[in-house]
Amino acid sequence: MKPLEPARRRLIVGISGASGVVYGVRLLQLLRNAGVESHLVMSRTAEITFAHETALKIADVRALADIHHRIDDMAASISSGSFRTAGMIVAPCSMRSMSEIASGVTTTLLTRAADVTLKERRRLVLMVRETPLHTGHLRTMTALSEMGAIIAPPVPAFYSKPETLDDMVDHTVGRALDLFDIDVGVVNRWGESRGRPVKREEV
Repeated sequence: MKPLEPARRRLIVGISGASGVVYGVRLLQLLRNAGVESHLVMSRTAEITFAHETALKIADVRALADIHHRIDDMAASISSGSFRTAGMIVAPCSMRSMSEIASGVTTTLLTRAADVTLKERRRLVLMVRETPLHTGHLRTMTALSEMGAIIAPPVPAFYSKPETLDDMVDHTVGRALDLFDIDVGVVNRWGESRGRPVKREEV
């Protein structure tokens, strides 16, 4: 079987109800600009978080993805390992979603898709958003790491000299996409000259 062509790469984007839904939105914008096919699944609590943290309409967020899947559609393409993807990123990832994924007892399409990603040995990146962390959280993260997931909390990097909150978001999601070998031109890399970042109006 021939591998997917780079322009036809697919990435699943999950947005859970944790604070930081802007990370998921920016990921969708950058993936569209990079020509990567995005499959979005968003929890119901994420929709509530959007109302608290942004002025975006849910319909507008869904429109950023190539394909949007309902959270309760357990027969969706991304629920099957035979549907080929480059992997999945959950941005942000709540403690509840993380715990479901770790247990393998999944109740939504978001956690089912993440479970499938793990069983197919594809890359799963969880941008876990919580602090402080108790021992149960840390043990769950360890278990997921042992299963092959990458735990990537959205921690800002200050060596890139961010001037705005948007700069910090861009660097964080750009580094997350690096884990899939997707360079979207928004990361100011240590030891390299600063390139021209992709402006938000360009995506």
